[in-house]
Amino acid sequence: METEISILGGGCFWCTEAVFKKVPGVIKIDSGYAGGFIKNPAYREVCNGTTGHAEVVRLEFNPEQVSFEKILRIFFMTHDPTTLNRQGNDVGTQYRSAIFYMNESQKQQAEKVKQELENEGIFKSSIVTEIVPFSNFYKAEDYHQNYYANNSYQPYCQYVIAPKLEKFGKLFNEYAP
Repeated sequence: METEISILGGGCFWCTEAVFKKVPGVIKIDSGYAGGFIKNPAYREVCNGTTGHAEVVRLEFNPEQVSFEKILRIFFMTHDPTTLNRQGNDVGTQYRSAIFYMNESQKQQAEKVKQELENEGIFKSSIVTEIVPFSNFYKAEDYHQNYYANNSYQPYCQYVIAPKLEKFGKLFNEYAP
């Protein structure tokens, strides 16, 4: 089985990770940081917004089970790709909406899906998701991995992540339990 890699930034990586944990064909997910200019950044550094990194998830997936296009549609529909450098109360460039493409095919697919969603008028505002070449990825600290599953009782998980998972289940009911 040949797998593919995708790097996506949709605000807080805890949220994005929790959504993609529900998608069959996604084999491995790592929360981390991408797109910045500091090597091996720590969460505290990324949070202050001065490293250039975005909070992202690195997905390893089986394209025979879930296409990159499907991953992109899930990505766009489970966060707000129309807000620049923020998702809800999470504000700063580290929360930007971004697709870090791994090759020309991913770039073309990302641009195509973004344009299709714009043409369909799904969002009230224009999509501001940046589509940029992959340059680096640094895995976040261990306590960020599988965060929702390990901390679902925490207020942030209850008020921010749980509603995203509910929305995901409604929009992509083929993946709902």
